[in-house]
Amino acid sequence: MSRPSASGVMVLGGGLMGLAIAHQLARRGRSVLVISRRRSEAAGFVAAGMLAPHAEGLRGELLGLGQRSLELVPSWLQQVEADSDLDCGHRPCGIVVPFRSEHERDAFPTAGCGVALDRPELEREIPGIATGWSTGLLFEQDGQIDNRRRLMRALERACSRLGVQFEEGAEVQSLQADGHGALQEVSLRRADGELQQLPCQQAVLCSGAWSAQLLPELPVFPVKGQMLSLQAPRQALRRVLFGPGTYLVPREDGLLVVGATSEVDAGFSEGLTPEGQKQLEAGIAALLPEASQWPPMERWWGFRPCTPDEGPLLGASPMDGLWLACGHHRNGVLLAAITAALLAGAITQETPSSADAALLGAFAWNRFNRGDQPSTRQP
Repeated sequence: MSRPSASGVMVLGGGLMGLAIAHQLARRGRSVLVISRRRSEAAGFVAAGMLAPHAEGLRGELLGLGQRSLELVPSWLQQVEADSDLDCGHRPCGIVVPFRSEHERDAFPTAGCGVALDRPELEREIPGIATGWSTGLLFEQDGQIDNRRRLMRALERACSRLGVQFEEGAEVQSLQADGHGALQEVSLRRADGELQQLPCQQAVLCSGAWSAQLLPELPVFPVKGQMLSLQAPRQALRRVLFGPGTYLVPREDGLLVVGATSEVDAGFSEGLTPEGQKQLEAGIAALLPEASQWPPMERWWGFRPCTPDEGPLLGASPMDGLWLACGHHRNGVLLAAITAALLAGAITQETPSSADAALLGAFAWNRFNRGDQPSTRQP
């Protein structure tokens, strides 16, 4: 295993966030080592890939963070595609959120950012939508990325081509600080079982739902999500359909990604459950009845990294030299671009804009202790 140089950085986690940050650091000339345990568990591999700050109904600082990231997505993906020679699967297809009444629609937190649809317009946008939905909002600025099949593969190749080193199948055991509270060493167990102590002065903690196992001060906990996919007729659905509790995300080739359960009390319990799959199937029938007849392709599950206010932890940590990029909950794909830019800039000591400095302050790890956590969602 090649170790990063004295000016290098260890990235603790090889999921979407870790790869995005490693890529940006490598583009800035830093040597990077990514420590990755089981990438298939990472939220970036199991997510639906929506870019949906408006359709999600985000608010406050989290909406601002999401909008800023959405602005960065095209240029960020251009860099990834240029460095990998692979397409990232970006589709600015727009997202429709259905409602049962105009009152419900107008009370939606981001209603002012969308185009109101009456029932005939809703049927034109989503042919076959269930009869119970009388109105909707179209957010044309929102969209999706095919994260599982394209983005993750492109990021992996881009990182490799820029010289990023990978330690696959390794699990970080602990982080050691020196007498002044600065990061000094990372202990890990390699895939062959060997224990190693690696000197390290700079690292990024992006271990998703497992981040608090390495730094217990962090209020990060898992929220399990189950998903499935169907094979739809090609072009059966042009827009993403984002209903209450269930969303349908159509890929370009007709694959329809359906999600997702939100199991706060499941902890790290692995596997699919009959209850979770029934919930998804009921959600499909309530939104688009004909989709219940489309053949199932795949079923899977994963763990979202959540915080008490559902916003991420970004920037400095309680340990000098250790940086945070975790707790993105269900917005990891959306927030990857801004997270990678903020963290790579901070680590390489670029002077942030006043707006970026404000974002790092709003999503600091200790905001819960200060009592000033950002507003994120409609209660």
